[in-house]
Amino acid sequence: MKKYALGVDIGGTTIKMGLFTTEGKLLEKWEIKTRTQQDGSFILSDIAVSAKNKLKEKGIELEGVEGIGMGVPGPVDEHGTVLRCVNLGWGVFNVEDAMSELMGGIRAQAGNDANVAALGEMWKGGGEGYQNVVMVTLGTGVGGGIIVNGKIVAGADGAGGEIGHFQMKKDETEICGCGKRGCLEQYASARGIARMGRLKLEADQRESVLRDAETLTAKAIFDAARQKDEVALELVEELGEMLGTALSFIGSVTNPEVFVIGGGVSKAGTIVTDVIQKYYEKYAFHAAAKTPFALAKLGNDAGIYGSVKMILQV
Repeated sequence: MKKYALGVDIGGTTIKMGLFTTEGKLLEKWEIKTRTQQDGSFILSDIAVSAKNKLKEKGIELEGVEGIGMGVPGPVDEHGTVLRCVNLGWGVFNVEDAMSELMGGIRAQAGNDANVAALGEMWKGGGEGYQNVVMVTLGTGVGGGIIVNGKIVAGADGAGGEIGHFQMKKDETEICGCGKRGCLEQYASARGIARMGRLKLEADQRESVLRDAETLTAKAIFDAARQKDEVALELVEELGEMLGTALSFIGSVTNPEVFVIGGGVSKAGTIVTDVIQKYYEKYAFHAAAKTPFALAKLGNDAGIYGSVKMILQV
């Protein structure tokens, strides 16, 4: 095993990068802009240039680098082929081969960004010490990552862990970003929580501090729930039931040792994990019902940690 490895988390706006030792110590992290022009054709070369510059700055030769791992915002199959990343402009191509060539032949590994973040949390975050982890990311959308025996479960087409698109309501009229209706993401993402709040306030005439909020956000709802606002408390219960139900499905399939809850919504803390766990225990199969819930610890660094862990596993 060589001494160093590089981790990359590719986002639609910025690309997070990290230089690590292969023992898992983060030496330095930085960001570059994601240039999505011309169907994202600049992205990999920009990463390679930035990585090489950082190695040169640190006096590290390419021969001393074990590899470069990448989290990609889209499905990636087991051979490293990206199966379209709409927000990057990418079609179908082998991102690992392309990156390896740009990096002078060092090994490259790629995976879906949510799965990679889950691997990072298993390695050095909220799931540390466990080998069977399900991570749920509650942010702009709802993402998921499934780790079984320390390995990402990517599925045949790289779509494993897309829990945000479980259909939870068949009578939903609004369309999800995926084109379908009634997806978990429409209710449990930051935007979904705010949307459910607006709908509840329209249908329920009770007094609520939420009516005074300049902008109704998920944070405003959790803050109001802590103040014992009845409407906000009911919204939190509805969220917990929705997520607890969805995760009970996963619990019956993968039986993880721990659920790790991350993303911007998780910043609300245990008010989120406690209510999800309550309903999970209510609906889960009895043998899997006592799975603990933990908050993610790595924040925006989970992806670069997980990217490096992929390199170390091969």
